[in-house]
Amino acid sequence: MSTAPLLVFDFDGVLIDGMPEYWWSARRAAQRLDPSLVLPEQAPAAFVTLRPQIHKGWEMVLVAIAMTRPDFSLEAWLRNYHQALALELALVTASEEALQAALESVRDTALREDPAAWLALHRFFPGVERRLRQLSEEGVPWLVLTTKGGAYATRLLEAAGLEPQAVYGHERGSKPDVLLSLRNAERPLWFVEDRRPTLERVRSTPGLEPVRCFLALWGYLAPSDSDGLQSWAILPLDATRFAGPLADWA
Repeated sequence: MSTAPLLVFDFDGVLIDGMPEYWWSARRAAQRLDPSLVLPEQAPAAFVTLRPQIHKGWEMVLVAIAMTRPDFSLEAWLRNYHQALALELALVTASEEALQAALESVRDTALREDPAAWLALHRFFPGVERRLRQLSEEGVPWLVLTTKGGAYATRLLEAAGLEPQAVYGHERGSKPDVLLSLRNAERPLWFVEDRRPTLERVRSTPGLEPVRCFLALWGYLAPSDSDGLQSWAILPLDATRFAGPLADWA
């Protein structure tokens, strides 16, 4: 087994800051499902606040729909996100699959009709493009593992001239399942993610004990996400350390 790690990066919140696009697409998907919905053009503060809780694309659409309700309570969603999500899902006529399909339809249309405008709704976090190019120049293999559709992540990477070893989107399965499949890479696996519940799930998955897990501190974090990381064997990774030698990450 090679001693050089295979770096596995989450996409949204680690490599890409796509907050404008998340709302742009979620808003339009919600209105496709219900044209009567009135939603602001810019992302509401509540949507931005909830972004660290959101795991999959369909959840963004459901959150947008929920925000149109007179009794919407940000506090209730922050207190128990999964319960609020389930309650809202029970109120709408669309399934998780229909919500996801609406979101991807919006993105597909945007990429077909005005790809430049859609790409412009994203930006790489400061220093990320440079560091990824350095890794490639150094011969360090890296790939992307995301809950976004793989085609969308690939399009954004291609636009920046970046070439990961692979891109695994949500259609390839859960992140723990993909990481399990990568154990045969004959390299140590290092996984960089900004969503702490995902890292905790990886840490709790049998067979993934050797994976070194990093929490990207520049991502979409809730206020307490960086607390007590040591008890989960999760390493904090700030932008300065990310930019430095791999030997300094741990």
